[in-house]
Amino acid sequence: MKAIVVDVDGTITFIDRSLDCRAVRALRSLSVPVVIATGNVLCSARAISKLVGTSGIVIAENGGVVECNKVEYNTAYMKECEEAFNFLNEHFNFNLEKLDPENRRTEIGLRRNFDVERANLLLQEYPGVEIVDTGFAVHIKSKMINKGTGLKRIAELMGLDAQDFVAIGDSPNDAEMLELSGFGVAVGNAHPELKGIADMVTKGEHGAGVAEAVQYLKEKGEIR
Repeated sequence: MKAIVVDVDGTITFIDRSLDCRAVRALRSLSVPVVIATGNVLCSARAISKLVGTSGIVIAENGGVVECNKVEYNTAYMKECEEAFNFLNEHFNFNLEKLDPENRRTEIGLRRNFDVERANLLLQEYPGVEIVDTGFAVHIKSKMINKGTGLKRIAELMGLDAQDFVAIGDSPNDAEMLELSGFGVAVGNAHPELKGIADMVTKGEHGAGVAEAVQYLKEKGEIR
């Protein structure tokens, strides 16, 4: 394996979104590039990368934004996402609250204060759009964009293949990333859906799971 791509919220953070230093220490011990992959906006992804001490290469907005020496935004589906948001907002009496609307360019983030199941049923009107609830925020996004598509593009920009990556995550929105990688890891607190497709499920949760996976891969000689 030539690189690692790792989710943020719930994977290298605790439930309160504070960084788990066990993950930080493990990731800093590596000599291979570490890519941050998150549903957060680009400026947040950059800040997280600096705090953790990783390569500065990031996937943001669930794959809609990638940065590896240059920034690329896939804005092709934003109009459809906006239309879906306006439709839902009407049905929820205009109470849906956008997160980071001034910085989010490829999808719409929402505060988790509404009935997501009902919203999913309503969004059958928009077959190209989906709602993803990460447990930290709700995202209205195109079905054509995900962390897997972001990983493929980042790999190209790095001169690698997605199969060259170890992918670590905890949420269903990490599924495509794990499936496309060469080795997928679900931390112990991961959603059952993600555990079902992972090559490895750690005993440890959050940062302890990340550290466990890194140690396992080092012992196997898969990374250094």
